[in-house]
Amino acid sequence: MAGPRTRALFSTLFALSLVTSLTHARDYRYSDAHVHYMDFFQESEGMPRLLEAMDKGRVDHVMLSGVAVAKKWHEDEPKRPRYYAGDDAGAYWYSATDVIVAAAVKSLPAEQRRRVHPFLTGFNPTDKNADAHIRRMLELDPGLWQGIGEIFTRHDDLTALTYGDVPRANNEALARVYHLAAEFDLPVLLHANVTSKRERNPLYLAEIEEPLRNHPHVRFIWAHAGTSMEIHRHQKKLDFLLPTLRRLLQRYPNLYIDLSWSVLRPYLLDEQGKPDPQWLALVERFPQRFMLGSDVVGQFDSLPELMASFDPFLDALPEQVARQVARDNFLAVLPRQPADPRGE
Repeated sequence: MAGPRTRALFSTLFALSLVTSLTHARDYRYSDAHVHYMDFFQESEGMPRLLEAMDKGRVDHVMLSGVAVAKKWHEDEPKRPRYYAGDDAGAYWYSATDVIVAAAVKSLPAEQRRRVHPFLTGFNPTDKNADAHIRRMLELDPGLWQGIGEIFTRHDDLTALTYGDVPRANNEALARVYHLAAEFDLPVLLHANVTSKRERNPLYLAEIEEPLRNHPHVRFIWAHAGTSMEIHRHQKKLDFLLPTLRRLLQRYPNLYIDLSWSVLRPYLLDEQGKPDPQWLALVERFPQRFMLGSDVVGQFDSLPELMASFDPFLDALPEQVARQVARDNFLAVLPRQPADPRGE
């Protein structure tokens, strides 16, 4: 017969195993709020590969956009670059990206098409004609488009490589786009770095805060919470990011945060892979305002792994909040009715 000390040990081990099993019993279903159907050369593995990756990764829904720019293969470069940062050749705004996405979505059977939520992105955000272009695209495919973005504004070296003016999230051209987004109840996914690679302060914060204040009827999804992997190569962690987000979320109910891959580390999880208590508290305080994204670009094999990499953070949240962040919050920002300029 086991003694009291042995029984106590068995009880402790059983409790630990029960907690572990309960933690791992959460079988999440996801919405991926940040997927690019094409890469920077406007090439894609195709819709069958995307759907295969979604099924493998238990991803029920995806936001799907093209890429707003195309990388140039310069005459003087003997080898085609593999990414926009592969060499010094420029990039140019590429409207046909939306046509490719539309064709891919319309090719799907109805049951699969319900899982894919296309966003318009193929316009120059420094051009005051952009809103007219978007309206034409809505008229060409009434009821197809469910959002606008990812809009590239401040975006590391891509901004420097892209021909033309520097895009700002608070310029006049985009103000016109935001008015159109409000008219058609379309959410806007916006890439706007909160700072540069060098400055250890929220250098560009006004560029995102001004639209939040001036366009309260637009649901803004801030891509990567204003961060980027390139920023992290120069500044490991932005100490001001958490208090900045806390203030913005409190002040602007139209702000939503895309927790795609560059936010996972070093913010949500520390170097040992443990959830950060302050970020957990922020998400619990605003449980409907965060969503997940893989930010895959034209290739989809990594999508299941990228979405599952958020599980340690989700597991540390209350289960209802975790499921909202994993799947439901993205669906809640989509338009209540498909955008139809005909008013039908």
